[in-house]
Amino acid sequence: MSVTAPQGFEAAGVAAGLKSTGKPDVAVVVNRGPRKVGAAVFTSNRAKANPILWSQQVVADRVVEAVILNSGGANCFTGEFGFQTTHQTAEKAAELLGISAGDVVVCSTGLIGVGDETFRANVLAGVEAGIAALSADGGQSAAEAIMTTDSVSKTAVVQGDGWTIGGMAKGAGMLAPGLATMLVVITTDADLEASEADALLRRATGVTFDRLDSDGCMSTNDQVTLLANGASGVRPDLDEFAAALTALSQELAQKLQGDAEGASHDITIEVRGAASEEDAVEVGRSVARNNLFKAAIFGNDPNWGRVLAAIGTTRADFDPYNVDVFMNGVRVCTAGGPDRPREEVDLTPRATHLVIDLLVGEATATILTNDLTHDYVHENSAYAS
Repeated sequence: MSVTAPQGFEAAGVAAGLKSTGKPDVAVVVNRGPRKVGAAVFTSNRAKANPILWSQQVVADRVVEAVILNSGGANCFTGEFGFQTTHQTAEKAAELLGISAGDVVVCSTGLIGVGDETFRANVLAGVEAGIAALSADGGQSAAEAIMTTDSVSKTAVVQGDGWTIGGMAKGAGMLAPGLATMLVVITTDADLEASEADALLRRATGVTFDRLDSDGCMSTNDQVTLLANGASGVRPDLDEFAAALTALSQELAQKLQGDAEGASHDITIEVRGAASEEDAVEVGRSVARNNLFKAAIFGNDPNWGRVLAAIGTTRADFDPYNVDVFMNGVRVCTAGGPDRPREEVDLTPRATHLVIDLLVGEATATILTNDLTHDYVHENSAYAS
């Protein structure tokens, strides 16, 4: 049931004509619970879409009552007109729900530059239809309405000790870290203070969504929003809640990785033995963004030389001539030289596990990425049409 699994939330997804396919393209999530706690993290791209600029203002007081999301147009680089569209979207929702427009987060996804008069009219009509369709089991329809190039909707639910967390996500391309990636809405009926929700969300995204680096391209519209309403009446153990929120975020991140545009391999890059977690992340990300490595994996080629070449571009503390590299359990490189024969590595399964042991410390980090395929190029070359 996605975002409506926790008590006190309603959602809906409707077709408003934004997509040429006629599929659902406007989603609404509303907090009907006793508390209206909201927190969010946003893309760090300096080029931010109008919904991001609006929503950053909304969450400043950590009060959020509703989230409006649309696919079929990013409303980015659409000028003052586009910002007013976002403002009117929040006002329309507020009018229909009897709340303040300043408590309505707005999210958009789709082609940058789309956001004209027709877009505005369709979004506003979609808000009205979506609010009319709200229900306590509308989470799945909402998850479907935010899809763009996604091939499947992405939802997750985690049960705690008397409380529940639910989430939905969209994303299949432009997945690179920047506080958040893609569009994600997470709800919980646990009773959290606003400062707790903010800190726990940042903690969870920092080790999950922030470490999904599909293609190195950072979106203008990325955000992750957490709503907490206290409807369960249960104050959670914060460590237990943090673990559950991280687990749910990781599940959604892995679903996003598995649906990455055109990908034929899901690559987990595990960096061990680093001097610091920051070093481990930098090393892992250098490989995740290396097109030569990603192309080699697409060709089922265990080319560990491309791994060493990539990590050698980082500022991390290690000796490039004293590094071990494992591919799907086979140590192909040790101490800067060949180890087991490449023929022992089987890269035909979709799941690909790369381990890089820097042999200088105890810190670790894991980055999720995928291979670079013909289908990725084709899909992105044809996206605008």
